[in-house]
Amino acid sequence: MRKYGFHGSSHQFVAHKCAEILKKPLKKIKTITCHLGNGCSVAAIDKGIVVETSMGFTPLEGLIMGTRCGDIDVAAVFHIMEKEGLTVRQMDEILNRKSGLLGISGISNDIRTLNEEARKKNPAAMLALEMFIHRIKKYIGAYYLMLGGADAVCFTAGIGENNPDMINRFKKDIKKIAPKTKVMVVPTDEELMIASLTDSLLNGKK
Repeated sequence: MRKYGFHGSSHQFVAHKCAEILKKPLKKIKTITCHLGNGCSVAAIDKGIVVETSMGFTPLEGLIMGTRCGDIDVAAVFHIMEKEGLTVRQMDEILNRKSGLLGISGISNDIRTLNEEARKKNPAAMLALEMFIHRIKKYIGAYYLMLGGADAVCFTAGIGENNPDMINRFKKDIKKIAPKTKVMVVPTDEELMIASLTDSLLNGKK
């Protein structure tokens, strides 16, 4: 079994854009890229090479997502299946489509709806958002240590690009331990990255 990771084209595009913004070659910087949408993943990129990514054999591993649970104790899965009398297919449906922000809040997988409910002090929405943020911080911290520091932490995709209050929370915490690390929002363009890679492949470019 192989750890694939996912969102590769997005992480690659953002890493290149980050290097452009920093005005440094990609091969001379260390970056942590955070793709936060309905699906979420983090990548640690050392001089242009991904050395770790939060998603695994499937997109289920890693961060809490819109409907995916992310990291979970495997024994907890067995416990739930036994207690509720669930089949493998039913459990798969729960982990991939009924968990994450939707499962925790019991309201929605849409971050906009949860933000609105959190402003009304809805405890379930507030819990879902806090757990979501906590898991992201956990991965950023781990990858920062793995890389031995980072020149930049970049946020992208639907949630990463459209939630300045959340990004500012990350920025404050990152700056406390890494004052020289740049924190930025970089809009992704996976289609352009795929087109560029296809062009390179067809024309024999490296």
